[in-house]
Amino acid sequence: MILFFASVGFLLLGYFVYGAIVDRAFGVDPSRPTPAVTMEDGVDYMVMPTWKIFLIQLLNIAGLGPIYGPILGALYGPVALIWIVFGCIFGGAVHDYFSGMLSVRYEGRGVPDIVGQNLGNAFKQFMRVFSIVLLILVGVVFFLGPAELLQSLTGIDRNVLIGAIIAYYFLATILPIDKIIGRIYPIFGAVLVFMALGTITMLIVKGYEFFPQKTFENINPEGLPLWPLMFITIACGAVSGFHATQSPMMARCLPNEKYGRSVFYGSMIAEGVIALIWATLAISFFHTPEALNGVLAKGGPGLVVNEVSIALLGQVGGIFAIIGVVVLPITSGDTAFRSARLIVADMLDFSQKEQGKRLVIAVPLFAIGFLISLSDFGLIWRYFGWANQTLAAVVLWTAAMYLARVGKTHWIATVPAVFMTAVVVSFIVNSPIGFNLSINVATIIGIAVTIVCTVAFFVKVRRLSVRTSEVARP
Repeated sequence: MILFFASVGFLLLGYFVYGAIVDRAFGVDPSRPTPAVTMEDGVDYMVMPTWKIFLIQLLNIAGLGPIYGPILGALYGPVALIWIVFGCIFGGAVHDYFSGMLSVRYEGRGVPDIVGQNLGNAFKQFMRVFSIVLLILVGVVFFLGPAELLQSLTGIDRNVLIGAIIAYYFLATILPIDKIIGRIYPIFGAVLVFMALGTITMLIVKGYEFFPQKTFENINPEGLPLWPLMFITIACGAVSGFHATQSPMMARCLPNEKYGRSVFYGSMIAEGVIALIWATLAISFFHTPEALNGVLAKGGPGLVVNEVSIALLGQVGGIFAIIGVVVLPITSGDTAFRSARLIVADMLDFSQKEQGKRLVIAVPLFAIGFLISLSDFGLIWRYFGWANQTLAAVVLWTAAMYLARVGKTHWIATVPAVFMTAVVVSFIVNSPIGFNLSINVATIIGIAVTIVCTVAFFVKVRRLSVRTSEVARP
């Protein structure tokens, strides 16, 4: 158990120590009014209690990723936990913090405008299209996934469940944020905590062996390379670009900048703990990688969740735990469509105070999402994984450029940006959904592209410093 509890301890330590460093680097100003105060509209901009914002942010970002990703990543052994810990502290939480706090500084604007402010108009236009496509993919993934889980639990027809979930998503997308999301998310949060803590506690109580010796190696039975695949597979529990699309929603409700670390950095650390729990459950419950892989081949991560929850918590407790897992994607899918609406509204400078104007944007978004849902779920998930991590790399470069522009230490964002750039380029060059080249060639190309991006970044930083020094001259 030492590795598991040490991993949890490092995550908590990361919040209190490294989170404080990130907070100081950004330069929080408690006296500066936030958009929730200066732009209150009763729909998207409004002051909410910090504890409620934290829970909403956690449920927004914690979709299927911190459960399905770690379960699949468990086939790489305990190295999965190491990636979750270091990725979360130095990458994911930094990414989430800056995507939220930069939105606070930029009037609650979405990720395309944040990127455009720091990387230029060309990136802004690209990110408008990229973000909307990613959010629709997320919304689709997160109503297909929970529908399949609920079907296995209740026996209700999958299409009926999809229809009910879409109807809920639509209401959550167009109604003021305090009407549905602000009211039911605290309840969902309690179920989520029960699910995570209950399963890991019973794993210990029932005497399961933590990390059998055989798992201390890359035992992925398909021989899939740890680099770069694991860093794409375990996304939401370590680093996830999708979170950057969610943070602006809570940036529009944050009452004071001093709460930014607890809401944005802290929610990512909490998601990391959830990811650690499910990676541990997957490795320890099935004893051998062959047993885990057999369940995955039979019914995917959803069947793993079902078997683990019922075996550890009993029939009733298991149902609550499964509901907790279902809640995660639903509370990310609804806000994915809501975020897409806000990005389109920002792009068109289209007021969202009137319900009719919200419908004008929401209806086409859901129509497109429904058409995409008719495609193969596995293919959608694979493209989502790559697009998700690509967005994370872009947002980290954006944070690094912001820090360089304001004369702060940019390395806290630059280093993870460099790493994630190498990951996403190597993956798409190697993957069958991309260029399908050998891993050695893909890695060389990934490193080369990363070097070019890094050099371009420092050239721009150098130009900024020269202009600043020229302006400062008497």
